[in-house]
Amino acid sequence: MSSSGWILAVCLVVLEGGRHAVWAEEGSGSERNCSAIPPYLPPTAVNTTLRIRDLRASMIPLNISAYIIPATDAHLSEYIAPRDARLAWMSGFTGSAGTAVITQNKAVLWTDSRYWIQAERQIDCNWELERDASVRSITNWLILEIPEGGQVGFDPFLFSVDTFDVYNTNLAPAGRILKSIPDNLVDKIWTGRPPLPPDNPIRLPDNVIGRTWPMKVEQIRAQISDNPYKPTAVLLSALDETAWLFNLRGNDIPFNPFFYSYTLLSMDEIWLFVHIERITEELKVYLNSSCYHSYCVQLLEYSSVRSYLQSYLQKLNVRVWVGTEYTNQALYELITPEDKLLTTTYSPVLTTKAVKDATEQHILKEAHIRDAVAVMQLLVWLEKKVPEGTETELTAAHFVDQCRRYRTVGTNSVLNDIHRKILMMQSEAYTRVLMGNIEISRSVFPAGTRGVNMEMLGRRALWEVGLNYGHGTGHGLGNYFGVHEWPVGFQSNNIPFQEGMFTSIEPGYYKENDFGIRIEDIAVTVPATTKVHPTN
Repeated sequence: MSSSGWILAVCLVVLEGGRHAVWAEEGSGSERNCSAIPPYLPPTAVNTTLRIRDLRASMIPLNISAYIIPATDAHLSEYIAPRDARLAWMSGFTGSAGTAVITQNKAVLWTDSRYWIQAERQIDCNWELERDASVRSITNWLILEIPEGGQVGFDPFLFSVDTFDVYNTNLAPAGRILKSIPDNLVDKIWTGRPPLPPDNPIRLPDNVIGRTWPMKVEQIRAQISDNPYKPTAVLLSALDETAWLFNLRGNDIPFNPFFYSYTLLSMDEIWLFVHIERITEELKVYLNSSCYHSYCVQLLEYSSVRSYLQSYLQKLNVRVWVGTEYTNQALYELITPEDKLLTTTYSPVLTTKAVKDATEQHILKEAHIRDAVAVMQLLVWLEKKVPEGTETELTAAHFVDQCRRYRTVGTNSVLNDIHRKILMMQSEAYTRVLMGNIEISRSVFPAGTRGVNMEMLGRRALWEVGLNYGHGTGHGLGNYFGVHEWPVGFQSNNIPFQEGMFTSIEPGYYKENDFGIRIEDIAVTVPATTKVHPTN
């Protein structure tokens, strides 16, 4: 029967009090013990006494009772540049997920279960660790710790629209006030903050581009024009939005080919906010930056985005379209009155980018074939070397580095037949993880089905024996972009699957201090031929 409307996912190949901490020598215990007398700190812990003192001093003239420090950047990126690692510098904790709050007498870190052990190894006894990373936990703590009418300072560039709403919804009824402070307080005291990376943005080669940037601009303008709520411009805040739109890449974030930027795109003008000194003459020609018609890109300083957006909003009959998932509160709070604002969860650029064109599909498939060769080379090498008992996890990572670029962090445990042996439970867990991977991979489903409605297929075999995993089941991926690309995937806030979308399928199982399994494939959604056409 007809394949219309159906899709198949196909796998492709000042320390508090009068006590002084004892800083341990290398090789001592790995986690802090703040109840010991004196407190014990491992060599991996960072002394944050002076940093906390300086931040508290900067809070006083602002009349704020607490200051929130998230682990993100102004573009709400999953991975951030070293110069944006404010939480890490302030606390010593380098995990990718966490939030710190500092008051005049307490410093607290919230993070999830993945990082509890890491946090105990990295933070000193100035800090308390909260093992519930939810915003509700943070706001409940703030309500208990600061008086009614107290102000809670935050950098609006580091809050998404939705994150701000959750904080405000919890704090406002309790009489605690969020105070927007666009000049980041950590930046003001951060001595030796890493500079902006020196690399200039580059354009993609023509042979890997299926659509030129003017073609993409035309696509997005068509969606602006067709939108019944009549926006006049779309604001792009996520770094991959601007990079995709103009077929540009950068090197501002390690292992992520992005550059700091915002874009404001209207029906007849294009404004690109970048560090202009990094735009070469060749790129200026490529972007038509010396003219002023509708396909000329006007280059403006990155730091001017707030002031320019304000000036645009002063015009009559304008309405700015934003995707709330990646627009920061610093820009969103400027868009008033309400009739000048149009919101969707994701911008039209993110939803358009999610569907790969033929060129992008070809390149992604070729890239994964090359990567599969590298992984097979690694497996052959491991089969030969592990019995010798001389190789470590890091030397194995170094070997695969020779085959393709690969990010490696973590331990350096010896690889041997005892530690990496597949025992009975490991075999059972592996089999059931594989069953979940296969079940999603072979699924046939109506076009427009949400991943969250299929996600349990990846868990069912594990659930049957009382096992589960605490991570997501899959995510989108980009064409020379980040390893995780929204909004495709299996979570509740992902968009429905359509033909041409790529996703990972990666169920797993982890037993603490024993072993872990993750089986990951990459799938593309394609039309499926079904025996019986659905009646509705």
